[in-house]
Amino acid sequence: MNMSSTALSGLRVAQSMLNASAHNIANVNTPNAVRQTVVPVTEPMGGVTATISNAASSGDTLASDVVTQLQAKNAFIANLAVFKVANQLQGTLLDKSV
Repeated sequence: MNMSSTALSGLRVAQSMLNASAHNIANVNTPNAVRQTVVPVTEPMGGVTATISNAASSGDTLASDVVTQLQAKNAFIANLAVFKVANQLQGTLLDKSV
């Protein structure tokens, strides 16, 4: 798996984390709302996927959801940096081959 594909898979997992935590925050005061959790799974050939499932417990865990959003933000930043480096490397390789 190339760097861009690996970074893209990381962005998808970060998006899943953001979606699940936003769902939980939006429904914090909804009676009988089912919380969502994201379980990232490392792929054998590189990259990562995510499974979204219902949380085992319900209730107000707003602090946990805010931390999850911060983790998703940092994952976005890190994976975008990988895209930037991959683009720079590709440009360097093309410059060297001409």
